[in-house]
Amino acid sequence: MALRNAVMAALLEGEASGYDLAKGFDASVANFWMATPQQLYRELERMEGEGLITARVVAQERRPNKRVFSLTEAGLAAVHAHTAEPPGRPGTIRDELLVKVQCVDAGDSAAVRAAIAERMEWAAAKLARYERLQAKLLNGQSEEQHLATAERVGPYLTLLRGMEFERENIRWGELAVRILDQRSSVRC
Repeated sequence: MALRNAVMAALLEGEASGYDLAKGFDASVANFWMATPQQLYRELERMEGEGLITARVVAQERRPNKRVFSLTEAGLAAVHAHTAEPPGRPGTIRDELLVKVQCVDAGDSAAVRAAIAERMEWAAAKLARYERLQAKLLNGQSEEQHLATAERVGPYLTLLRGMEFERENIRWGELAVRILDQRSSVRC
C-alpha cells in the first residue's frame, strides 16, 4: 500500500495541514501505517501535483501562514478505486525484537527479557492512548449507538484493530517473560 492511500484515508476526516496530519497520524492511522513528517510532506506535494488534493493558505497571527489540504474529486475517486481493488498479501512481521528472541538461548537472556518488558510498556501506553481516543469517539454513547449513527465507521474499526494488536503484544510479552523466567529459575 502506498503512503498516499493512508494520507487520503486521514483526509477523509476533513482538511488538515501537514503538521496536523503528522500529529493526527499517530491518533488515526498509526495503528496500521507509519510515516515520518518528512515523508508526509513529500507525499502531500506529489499528491497536490497529481491533482488528488488541493491546498489553501490559512493566515495565522504570530505564526507563519499554513497550508491546509483536502481531497479533490480526483482524490475521492482514487479512494474509491483503492477500496475496490483486492488487497495484497497480508504484511509480514519485521521486528528486531523477534530476531533477538529467536537468539535468546545463545545470547543475553536478561537483555532480551528487558526488551520484551519494555515492548509491553510501549504497548500498554499505546493501548491507553487508543482507549482515550475510543472514549472521545464514543462521546458517551455505547459502541452499538456509535456504530449505528456515526457518519463513518472505518476510523472506529481500525482503532479496534490497533487496540487488539497492542493487547496481543502485551499477552505475548507476558507469556514470553513467564517462559524466560521459568527457564532461568530451572537453570539456577
